[in-house]
Amino acid sequence: MAMFYVHGMPVGFVAIMLALVASMGGFIFGYDTGQISNILLLDDFRQRFSTCTDRSDPSTCHWTTTRSGLIVSVLSIGTLFGALLGAPIADALGRRWAMVVECLIFCIGLIIQITAFTVWQQFAVGRAIAGAAIGALSAAVPMYQAETAPSHLRGTLTATYQLFITAGILAAYAIAFGTRAMGGMASWKLLVGLGFVWAAILVGGISVMPESPRWLVKKGKKDAAAKAIARIYGVPSKEAHENRYVLAELDEMVNQISMEHKIKAGWIDCFRPSNKTLYRTLLGMSLQSLQQLTGANYFFYYGATIFTGVGISDSFVSQVILGGVNFGCTFGGLYVMQRFGRRWPLILGGIWQSIWLFVFASVGTARDPTTDERIGILMIVSACFFILGYAMTWGPGIWILIGETFPTRTRAKQGALSTASNWTWNFLLAFFTPLITDAISFRFGYVFASCNLLAAVVVFFFLYESSDLSLESVDDMYNDPKCKPWTSTKWAPAGYSSRYDLVEQTKAAHAGKPLAEPLEEKQIEHAASPNSPKRKAVPESPVNPEGTASQAALGTRDGGAEHRPEAAAAEQVDRSQVHREGHAPGDPGHPIPPTKSEPRGLGELV
Repeated sequence: MAMFYVHGMPVGFVAIMLALVASMGGFIFGYDTGQISNILLLDDFRQRFSTCTDRSDPSTCHWTTTRSGLIVSVLSIGTLFGALLGAPIADALGRRWAMVVECLIFCIGLIIQITAFTVWQQFAVGRAIAGAAIGALSAAVPMYQAETAPSHLRGTLTATYQLFITAGILAAYAIAFGTRAMGGMASWKLLVGLGFVWAAILVGGISVMPESPRWLVKKGKKDAAAKAIARIYGVPSKEAHENRYVLAELDEMVNQISMEHKIKAGWIDCFRPSNKTLYRTLLGMSLQSLQQLTGANYFFYYGATIFTGVGISDSFVSQVILGGVNFGCTFGGLYVMQRFGRRWPLILGGIWQSIWLFVFASVGTARDPTTDERIGILMIVSACFFILGYAMTWGPGIWILIGETFPTRTRAKQGALSTASNWTWNFLLAFFTPLITDAISFRFGYVFASCNLLAAVVVFFFLYESSDLSLESVDDMYNDPKCKPWTSTKWAPAGYSSRYDLVEQTKAAHAGKPLAEPLEEKQIEHAASPNSPKRKAVPESPVNPEGTASQAALGTRDGGAEHRPEAAAAEQVDRSQVHREGHAPGDPGHPIPPTKSEPRGLGELV
């Protein structure tokens, strides 16, 4: 049964759980990212793997910049390759089995790490293998969430991946704070070994979740896809082949996948200038690169070392505070990106982050923080305010944009190229940060501050505002010669007076209510065939003759039959006879009778 209704559409318990369970992949990524900063400072770990004059005395053990850089950055090498291979693996095995296999690979990497005793290269290889699994999960998890979450909650549910990344970082900081008191090998092996627990939670949870219905349709398993959709919407499985939401969703998937087979594109197509494809490829790669160049991982990877350098006696506490700010503010980030769009939060976020990085670098350069406690505290406060801005803007915002900026034909490959750019800069920063900080110390903050200003400029001059638009409309917007990035916030599809008008009518369509204006033609995936039940006209409700509403919005179907692309193209629709009443099961004129799990008059719920 449905837990609740949003805009008149049901949401099942499984829809919420699949987003949370799959997001454990993000938690694993965050945990592995956050733990290494503290591990490098643990006495036993330094005695075993760093350069020592007397291994019995940890005070004589020190990291060379090359060795510490490799141990930290080798994870990013693995994630780079894993991210590129994640989509093909998920296509071959299915989304759920891909995540299970990737968790097993992650566990192999953990075993290699915790069985290392004196050879630092073995520990590094283990991190690289674990990183490959994390990179593959970073491709499979968002894909699974986007394909299974109900369309009216897709943005919120898929954003839980970024939230769980920050939760994983915070958990790593907090657990390291506790394990350091254990001393010996347990201080770091327990910290690493807990990764088995997170992998087990993901494997166990995803095993009882439904497979991606979109993948099932692609493999020709339409019956299984219908049952999976029914579980997601909270509809009893016995009603899977008669419920209007299930049928509409399944029909849309069949048509979309049939269309995708016709418009498949290769990697070279991502770099063709037509339809602004090259423009968007370079934009996506630039935004992902700039997300790394904001400097967030400067604190996440080397935060404990940084805070030790500013004279803080207990850098572990500082890391926990930083992780808490990052995690807590990510909740605000989900609201900000939904409420205020994409462009202005990123522009203001870049300026805000730049200000606090200038403060961080300036006070650390002007005075010696190791001899002035107030300077050290000010630097920590600056870092926290920087993370506040990052968690609310550039942290979640870039991942959202990667899913909605590219055209359907090349979306997967452009997304892979953009993500690869992120991991490439992740590696470069992780490896070279020790070398750079040794040379210029806290002045490195000036570099990141400048990159944040550059990021704000790039967003202002090149990024179009894509909030509240369908993916088809985003494509239209980028190809509208009259629309510029700085005017795109006011752009609306043909037939709509404003973005607000679009949002209100989309809500009405989801609820099955009469539309003041029709939905844009680009949103129509298919129309009722000549064999569909006759629609009832309502003359007193004016209709734009150039528009119509999607079949899913109006609750009409061809009796549950599939639409062949060639048949859909040949169908003729009388746009002056748009059905405007009878949207809820049981209402007069509605072609599908209500099932037992649906309340009467569902179209009246908002």
